[in-house]
This record gives sequence, C-alpha cells and structure tokens, in this order.
Amino acid sequence: MEVVLDADVIERRESEEREYDVIIVGAGPAGLTAAIYSARYGLSTAFFETVDPASQLSLTPVIENFPGFEGSGFELLEKMKNQALKFGAEHKFENVEKLRKVNGKFEVVTESGTYYARALIIATGGKHRELGVPGEKEFVGRGVSYCATCDGHFFRGKKVLVVGGGNTAVTDAIYLKEIGCDVTLIHRRDELRAEKALQEELFSRNIPVIWNSVVLRIEGEEKVERVVILNRVTNEESVLEVDGVFIAVGIRPATDIVMDLGVERDSAGYIRVDKKQRTNVEGVFAAGDCCDNPLKQVVTACGDGAVAANSAFEYVKMMKS
Repeated sequence: MEVVLDADVIERRESEEREYDVIIVGAGPAGLTAAIYSARYGLSTAFFETVDPASQLSLTPVIENFPGFEGSGFELLEKMKNQALKFGAEHKFENVEKLRKVNGKFEVVTESGTYYARALIIATGGKHRELGVPGEKEFVGRGVSYCATCDGHFFRGKKVLVVGGGNTAVTDAIYLKEIGCDVTLIHRRDELRAEKALQEELFSRNIPVIWNSVVLRIEGEEKVERVVILNRVTNEESVLEVDGVFIAVGIRPATDIVMDLGVERDSAGYIRVDKKQRTNVEGVFAAGDCCDNPLKQVVTACGDGAVAANSAFEYVKMMKS
C-alpha cells in the first residue's frame, strides 16, 4: 500500500536532511582544514565550494613551501577535500547567496535551497586585485603571479617586474631580490605608499623603480616575455623585457556575504576575529584570507581553519548541553 505524505511532512524531512552542526562557507585551505577538524570532532559538517572567488591556492602551479607536500595548488586542495570527505564532511558545490540567523539557527541560502546550522565558519578567502590588462589572465601560471613567496623561487636569475607601491609590493620586491631575481618595481605615482622603513630597505638594495608608469599589456608566446609600459606624465610607451610579472596591487576580501549577519569588518573589509577565530556574532567564526592575517599563506590559513573548527566544536557542544 502506497503511503502518501502531506506537504508539511515532506518539508520537515527535507529540512532535517539539510541541518548540520557546522556549515563552512569556502573550500580553500582554511575551509577544508576546518571541515577535516569539524568532522573528526564528530560534528555533522558541510562545506560549500563556490565558483567565485575561486581559492587562490587553485591558481598556484607549484607548491614547495607546505610541509610534507610538493605539487600544484589544485592537487593539494584535492587531497584536503578528499580527506574531509573521508571523515564524513559533505561537499556542496553551490553558490551561497545569503546568510542569516533565524530563531537561534543559521540559514544558509544557496541557489539550490536553504540549509541550517548551529554554527558557521566563514572561509571565503580573498581575491587578488587584478590589473585588468591584456595578457594578464592568459599568462597566469606562465609568468604572471600574485604571490612572490609562492612562485619567486622559479625566477631566480631571471628578470621580473613587481607592480605596485604599497607594503606588499615593496616587500615582494625585496624578497625577490634576496632570492636572486633581477627585480624592477613599477608604480603609477611618483612616490611609494609603503612604510618608510620598507622604502629605505628597497633603495638600499638598489632595486630600480619605474615611476609614474603603468602596465598596458603583458606579451609573449608560450610564457611572459615582455610588458608594454605607459608613462603617465609624458604619455610615452616603452617595452621592458621580463620573464615574470608579480602583481601586488592589493587583495579584496570576499566578505560581503556576512553583511546581513552583522559581522564586524575593518575598513579594508576583513572580518574581525579574536585569537580563537570568533567574530562578534555568537556562533560565527572566520578563518583564512577573509581575515587580516599578516602572512597570507596556505599553512597559516590551515592553522586558522583548525582553530575555528575547535571553537565551533566548543560552541556547538555548549548549545547541545
């Protein structure tokens, strides 16, 4: 005999199937580490992988500074993802459209429906600001990089151009010089925005600076071979032969998703957290590049994710008791 369930029962069952102890928004190294730890704590866990922004790690062709691993960023992410799945975390490849708190639970609204959680971990990362010039996207991983500490090793003994004038750009230029690159810095203005101490170190190392200039195009065949530069004062174009272009014009944290929750952010858009990765909203934690971590590396993002998961575990345990 066929049993016909009414709409209320069906809706309630679907709701129960979409309920988790912890939901993690983001599937980069911070989010996946949080998923591994959360699942191992015995919490029902789901992590959401969104299309944009993609994890910056997935764009990194080679990883050599993550303990115990060498390979591409994509390979490392896949290993982390499979480990999280092995421990029971669920993977949702859905764009999260809205987060809100209703009746003591968090609602995660996606393109496919609504999920519910006792605790949220935000690990949406950040997106390196792009120049938006021809050749930039085409040569990512083939001479164009947004991470000097990740990729600088491959350009030892070669000519590279660092684009930017802030602390990150100057620090990248100094680092690349230290490891043996032939470095030039280009900045759109006639003075740098970096801290005075960093500027002094840059100039003490005789790193040349191309002032009042911007990159118009990045060119090459199979890899980067040259950049076309425009002097904003004289309006003259010139060509600089280089093997690599390191773009350091800022990072835009992907944190707009937390606005409806009332999560505090700083003036740059980074989520404010304490040493336990707790936000100002009870039950909401954040990890990785969406927070103002001074060293934006895979290993530090993983550390953030582990701490956030531990804090979420303590919170959920308290809620259940």
